[in-house]
Amino acid sequence: MRVIIQRVKHASVTVDDKITGSINHGLLVLVGFEAEDNQEDFEWIAKKIVQLRIFNDENNVMNCDVKQVNGEILVVSQFTLHASTKKGNRPSYIKASKPDLANLQYINFLSVIERNLDSKIETGIFGADMKVELLNDGPVTIFIDSKNRE
Repeated sequence: MRVIIQRVKHASVTVDDKITGSINHGLLVLVGFEAEDNQEDFEWIAKKIVQLRIFNDENNVMNCDVKQVNGEILVVSQFTLHASTKKGNRPSYIKASKPDLANLQYINFLSVIERNLDSKIETGIFGADMKVELLNDGPVTIFIDSKNRE
């Protein structure tokens, strides 16, 4: 499981000219799954996302998590996070979960992150052609891979 976490001033996702998810100050999370991802991966990454201290405190030091700043979270599925560019110039997505499995993983992950946040999150629409807009704050962008827990 891979995620890209971006600290944002605001973010939204639009499908067919309709906003399906929108947040103000908080985190935009792009998430991609592979077949081996399981509940342990969902729990570990959700906890990391909610507890990442990447928001400024009163001394302008990144020392607060999303809950401490009353931030919101927008989660968008993105299978291209598992692109392999090792050979040639056309990315391979062989490691990405097949759509049926990935949709179940996405639904499960959303419930885990909501439980960890103690609040409702905003989302895109799985498998849709989505337009994502954001104002990256900092910029602060973090990449996490559950298979490479650094």
